[in-house]
Amino acid sequence: MSNSVFPLKGKKKRPTALITGATSGIGRATAHEFAKHGINIVLCGRRQERLDSIKKALSKQTDVYTLNFDVRDKEKTLEAIASLPAKFQNIDILINNAGNAHGLDPIQDGNLDDWDAMMDINVKGLLYVSKAIIPGMTERQSGHIINIGSSAGKEVYPKGNVYCGSKHAVLAITEGMRIDLNPFGIKVSAVNPGLVETEFSQVRFKGGSQADNVYKGYKALQPEDVAEVIYFAVSRPAHVNIADILMFCTAQASSTIVKKD
Repeated sequence: MSNSVFPLKGKKKRPTALITGATSGIGRATAHEFAKHGINIVLCGRRQERLDSIKKALSKQTDVYTLNFDVRDKEKTLEAIASLPAKFQNIDILINNAGNAHGLDPIQDGNLDDWDAMMDINVKGLLYVSKAIIPGMTERQSGHIINIGSSAGKEVYPKGNVYCGSKHAVLAITEGMRIDLNPFGIKVSAVNPGLVETEFSQVRFKGGSQADNVYKGYKALQPEDVAEVIYFAVSRPAHVNIADILMFCTAQASSTIVKKD
């Protein structure tokens, strides 16, 4: 039977969480949420200056270590995680948050580089990081993996083609992980947000003016809203696993239906 990552009370060692894509949006908000609850954190991202800034802010509350790498690079990913100092080596909680969307084109007009970026980060990057972390969890027979999916993994929408495909893959991989890791008592969850007000649309539209209107006329989910749900999932008792969560803001009914003022 697995050891519970929580509750913290009575534990000699605080749990350690590794968060990918920690320099902005949901990843950064989750780091702040975890720090409030005394969880040690490994921040992963491509922008070292942002990693340093977040580490400085959170170090007042908990122990923080940073890893600067791109999840698309298999060798660098494995090397970075293998380089963790002893204090941070035992990862109790893995938040596979790094992800992106590029373009919103019909399939016949799709850009191959955009397709590569989405599959390399959203799917292969998640697998590389998980491959580096899971052996330690199986050895300890303890741990919790949360994969950040999307409502796009539940419902395909017009011009979403490859992005939706990548997020459907995240959900399938999550379910496969849960089955394969069940004998080791490891929890595996998916948190699937709808519209969240982050840099996401700036990346998707490559800085184009379309990004300016994505979150107008209604109140989208905020990164902190998602971070609170992630913490709720990891803080359940040992016998409880929140397997799958779909989150919308109140204005959003589906991938294509949003009530705007």
